[in-house]
Amino acid sequence: MLDCCRKRVVATLPRALLIKTSAVVPDGQLNPYNCYMLIKKASDVRSSEITPKGVYLRRREFIQASAAALVAAGCGSLVGEAQTRTKLKGPIKKSPFSTTEKVNLYTHVTGYNNFYEFGTSKDEPAVNARNFKTTPWTLEVEGEVAKPAKYALEDFIKPYALEERIYRMRCVEAWSMVIPWVGIPLKDVIDKVQPTGKAQFVEFITLHDIARMPMQRTNVLEWPYVEGLRLDEAKHPLALLAVGIYDEVLPGQNGAPMRLVVPWKYGFKGGKSIVKMRFVEKQPRNTWQTMAAHEYGFYANVNPNVDHPRWSQARERRLPDLLATTKTQMFNGYNEVASLYAGMDLRKNY
Repeated sequence: MLDCCRKRVVATLPRALLIKTSAVVPDGQLNPYNCYMLIKKASDVRSSEITPKGVYLRRREFIQASAAALVAAGCGSLVGEAQTRTKLKGPIKKSPFSTTEKVNLYTHVTGYNNFYEFGTSKDEPAVNARNFKTTPWTLEVEGEVAKPAKYALEDFIKPYALEERIYRMRCVEAWSMVIPWVGIPLKDVIDKVQPTGKAQFVEFITLHDIARMPMQRTNVLEWPYVEGLRLDEAKHPLALLAVGIYDEVLPGQNGAPMRLVVPWKYGFKGGKSIVKMRFVEKQPRNTWQTMAAHEYGFYANVNPNVDHPRWSQARERRLPDLLATTKTQMFNGYNEVASLYAGMDLRKNY
């Protein structure tokens, strides 16, 4: 999604939402070529309003060409200010799950973010989360577990060895990055809290605090942000609770102090600034599914054969590229998870 004039979104509409978006230029700067996007709930969208695919693709090509022209004209500008960067304490071990692909620059990963609690433009979270206070932080584990508890974050992390996981990250918006996360395997946490036989899903809930997260004063989304995984998905060795990037403490705009990373799913599945993990019997309804169920499902597995209703998922833009030239891989290339979905119709369970 792309960023237009320098205005902020100040109006909040009860059923239709204005969203600002932004693009990255090749040197890692943010492009000032911005626009507002009207997002409607499913009940508000008439069939006559759905853009034909051919028209949408031509419009996208025009936007991309215009953005490239602005870059060529030297119109790119770096948005945001320098942030304090803090090294993580303790040893960080390498992981065999890491990809060997070229890692994105720190400025890409921290300057181009979807985190609506801090703004709807890609550049706004880096600015609005600059002074986000994450200490003290409490994480609660509840529901169908033998050992429910409330933990101070440092106590929650202490029993586990930190690992670096260099993962591909694929956004549902058809852009991608390669990010060196640091965190703890979610499976290790689940084994420790001992889910009961009734637990079939894990729900992840983000902090709800309008004083620290300014966009929660609006109705751009339903708050707090909620995500969920099937229990067997959550226990897969690839699933990670990240507390850092580049061997440093996770910045606010990237989901500090702890976020979920599920590399075979679209990025919106990665709940940020988690304060609660709830083990439940029934499938939770995630936030984007609530907002637009015809566009965003519960599973959200990366699938080049299932298009988003408004764009193709067959290719992606590997930032900082402006054009979608990279072929999208099934499960984002993490084919070791395929057995989790054996026999499922992944068009129906999108």
